[in-house]
Amino acid sequence: MDNRVIIFDTTLRDGEQALTASLSVHEKLQIAQAIERLGVDIIEAGFPVSSPGDFNSVQQIAKTVKNSIVCGLSRAVEADIQACADALSVADQFRIHTFISTSDVHVQQKLRKDFADVEAMAIHAVKFARRFTDDVEFSCEDAGRTPIDNLCRMVEQAIKAGASTINIPDTVGYTLPHEFGGIIETLFNRVPNIDQARISVHCHNDLGLAVANSMAAVQAGARQIECTINGIGERAGNCSLEEVAMIMKTRADLLGVHSNINHQEIAKTSKLVSHLCNMPVQPNKAIVGSNAFSHSSGIHQDGMLKASNTYEIMTPESVGIAKTKLNLTSRSGRHVIKHRMESLGYQADDFDLDTLYQDFLKLADKKGQVFDDDLEALLFNIQQQDEKEHYRIESLNVQAGSGQFATAGVQLAIGDEVFTESATGNGPVDALYQAIKKCIDVDIEVADYKISNKGAGEDGLGVANLVVNWQARNFHGYGIDTDVIEASGQALISALNAIYRAQQIQTIRAQKANQEATASESK
Repeated sequence: MDNRVIIFDTTLRDGEQALTASLSVHEKLQIAQAIERLGVDIIEAGFPVSSPGDFNSVQQIAKTVKNSIVCGLSRAVEADIQACADALSVADQFRIHTFISTSDVHVQQKLRKDFADVEAMAIHAVKFARRFTDDVEFSCEDAGRTPIDNLCRMVEQAIKAGASTINIPDTVGYTLPHEFGGIIETLFNRVPNIDQARISVHCHNDLGLAVANSMAAVQAGARQIECTINGIGERAGNCSLEEVAMIMKTRADLLGVHSNINHQEIAKTSKLVSHLCNMPVQPNKAIVGSNAFSHSSGIHQDGMLKASNTYEIMTPESVGIAKTKLNLTSRSGRHVIKHRMESLGYQADDFDLDTLYQDFLKLADKKGQVFDDDLEALLFNIQQQDEKEHYRIESLNVQAGSGQFATAGVQLAIGDEVFTESATGNGPVDALYQAIKKCIDVDIEVADYKISNKGAGEDGLGVANLVVNWQARNFHGYGIDTDVIEASGQALISALNAIYRAQQIQTIRAQKANQEATASESK
């Protein structure tokens, strides 16, 4: 049996659909390229039929990514499969992933069909997908609760129809490891054509068993794991990519399997996804949490001083976490910044050194010492602003004191015009937001707002994350500064620019629809 496990990443599909605000095409491309550098075999880029925006992002990723196979998800419906094929056809090779429910509760209560009807739909979907590519994956949704006879029957028919990968999802995170491993083992024993397809698993974390179930499946013969960076996804999330990757690396002696993951890229990719998705990683998260390689107990510290392997079964360097943190000041030169970024795992083409260095100097002048986390925060902020900004804060002034309303004045550039407004509020951030709202002709509501510290010490960077609601859609905004008020202002402007880009897309769609309607009438 092949001892390589294919890593199928669904951060941009299952992970993204669980976020409070959708990612922009630019943000999805950033994540896709990071996942590609990580060494992922398959990138599930989205659900093309779900929206024009998702279709566009899948297409852009398929155009850009070269070293990973790009995949699109579809229901067992011709229109869905056609949308996948249309979006992915720009790539030299691609995968279509189609699925249908197979458990009794899903078939009877959700689909309201007989199992025979569902089986026929699955066979037709696989055959239709094969018209566009030989790389077709079929998933039995809620396989963990599907009667084993029905599951074996469905898998056999899907392989016979042309599916080259069969995915067995524990969709609701219901099974236990020995139980889920037993399902995979039974399929290998009972499905006569099982050797004609690769068996994949997609486990959810509702009972905290997604990683354990995935590894049990691998031990039973599965050779593809579907997972996400930081384990993000529906409800309690998905199987965590970094955890299964490091399990296979650390326990290779027992498992006898490996992946093509570039383990030194894990920490960097985790931080990028956490930042762009506005999904903080808990400190005690395995592999990538801030405490994952910290030792507080005196006994542990004593052991670490004598030999690191007394309490570390893997090194921080093995996942791309630098042990030595170098403090930088305004006297540090470009070469030092470049060296520091490279030691953090970034390549020269990951950042513009001149832009990063200028922002570094401004920050160093404000706070004195600059730390690794500060540099990464600056880089993320630069990447966030790569797209053209329609809204820009020219200047702001905020006053607040005990027992009185806060007041704020702002000069806001909107396109080529500059608007000046002032307002009062319950606090300095509220006053600033009220002043900005006076300048804009967009009806928005701040649905969520968080302020946190990035970096070390009392003069660390203030990081503002917010979610803004516009026309029943959520948009994420992000800002950093040593001044939390300025960071908060940047975050709202970041969200407004995301809304502006969505407005532009709406306008283009409307124009296209009008042109098509006019052309149709003229015929």
